[in-house]
Amino acid sequence: MNYRWFLRMAKWARKPPSASHVKLVLAVVAICLLLFGVEYFFGWPEALTPNGGGRAHRMPRL
Repeated sequence: MNYRWFLRMAKWARKPPSASHVKLVLAVVAICLLLFGVEYFFGWPEALTPNGGGRAHRMPRL
């Protein structure tokens, strides 16, 4: 581990984050997991899929 991580851990041990900051981080993680679950179980919407697939601009291999 880098010494900066040890300094960061020491700072967090001396002054932990506030409850509102922890709630904000947990809310963001919960929203990300919710979006992942919806996309995993129901699939990606057809309307949000770009046209072309991204491979049309590549040079063909010889």
